[in-house]
Amino acid sequence: MYSIYSIQPLLAVAAPLLAVPGIISARTPNIREAWSFAAALLLLALLACMVPAVLAGHTYTWVLAEVLPGAPIAFRVDAFGMLFALVSSSLWVVTTVYSIGYMRAKNEHAQTRFFGYFASSIFCAVGVAFSANLLTMYLFYELLSFSTYPLVAHHQNEESRKAGRKYLGFIVGTSIGLVLPAMVAVHHFTGSLDFASGGIALGAADSTTLTVLLCLLLFGFAKAALMPVHVWLPAAMVAPTPVSSLLHAVAVVKVGAFCIMRVVTGTFGVETLQALHLNDVITGVAAVTMLAASLIALSQDGLKRRLAYSTIGQLSYIVLGAGLMTTAGLTGGMLHISMHAFGKITLFFCAGAIYVATGEKYISRLNGIGYRMPWTMTAFLIGSLSIIGIPPTGGFLSKWYLLNGCIGSGQWVLALVLLVSSLLNAAYFLPIVYRAWFCAPDQAQHSGPVREAPLACIVPPLITAGISVILFFYPYPFLNLARLAAN
Repeated sequence: MYSIYSIQPLLAVAAPLLAVPGIISARTPNIREAWSFAAALLLLALLACMVPAVLAGHTYTWVLAEVLPGAPIAFRVDAFGMLFALVSSSLWVVTTVYSIGYMRAKNEHAQTRFFGYFASSIFCAVGVAFSANLLTMYLFYELLSFSTYPLVAHHQNEESRKAGRKYLGFIVGTSIGLVLPAMVAVHHFTGSLDFASGGIALGAADSTTLTVLLCLLLFGFAKAALMPVHVWLPAAMVAPTPVSSLLHAVAVVKVGAFCIMRVVTGTFGVETLQALHLNDVITGVAAVTMLAASLIALSQDGLKRRLAYSTIGQLSYIVLGAGLMTTAGLTGGMLHISMHAFGKITLFFCAGAIYVATGEKYISRLNGIGYRMPWTMTAFLIGSLSIIGIPPTGGFLSKWYLLNGCIGSGQWVLALVLLVSSLLNAAYFLPIVYRAWFCAPDQAQHSGPVREAPLACIVPPLITAGISVILFFYPYPFLNLARLAAN
């Protein structure tokens, strides 16, 4: 294994940003959206060029600028970063198709601004994925917060502005108040902010200091929505559904979970945390969030809010994998980034399609919707099965690895929590499917001929639902990348 010094990581990070001037200056909607597709395909091509070497165990590096001693602005493409970048870039393509159908069908205002900030958000997400150190990752994490704020507050009414303020307040407040001091402390103790396979030397810090640093980073990366810094996420559901898809599957929340996984493995190191039993802190927070979010989801009648609390719980599976600190646990946590992404984006696509076609936003008003929108609700069923973790969907594989990680490390309580959480997933998703297909005829609120949303709102969820099934039978390259990163 060796490191390849190449400009390719920089080009991959910059590819989404190159679309922004074209999007802003485009004179027609078709040209504007063509820029998004062109940038997405360029990004995928650049990633494809690097995948073979990364799967062989090599890395790509590029130093952009020396800012501080031991903390340059630098990029490094390894297996874990490549996994996240592949998820973000591939879903950018289908989300762009969906956004065209949704935004045009609802005749949303400021569509040029929407697509411009969307491309900027992907730029930030890939920047996080390929960050070589904590400083670079922090800068792109912050840029992502400000790039997504206009998307959350897109409607520009009082409700969306309030949600936007809460979003920035939690996300930026925690990163500045918690992550920044922790980063300064790490540099003080080690003289470096680089990520290393076994962590960097934090031996100069005592156990109490390390515990505080871990908690600062665990809750400081609030995009992971661990309780109690999760309240921004349900509030952000006032945004258009394509934005919700971005928040929950493509970029934002996955960036938070990715950052936690990265600092656990690359800054602290598995051996250091296990020696001080700090992995129990991580798994404890993850387990509480997992169960609490699932219980709250049961009480939500708003479809997007139920999906939001589901996301909060599902992100904790990734954090749980980081805390297990076994090969199987780490593999499951990393793999869940991709498996959850395809399943959850399917569900949000379906929620948006239902809203476009019927104007319905509440679960209690979806009786009989399966007969009116059979394609949409079939995709919803598949997405639900993936989130629950039922074969033949990809979500089963990531949860299987996590369960093996719990059992392999003797964490039987965590294994039970994982199983109970999955049962709760079924409890808040399957009743929606039952309402759609099996309610009594006299209770059906939707009947008559098939009337689906526009084609651009139907094809994307069918594609992502199909991929969720394909990933059960052929989970590569995501599984290979997760295995490589976990070892």
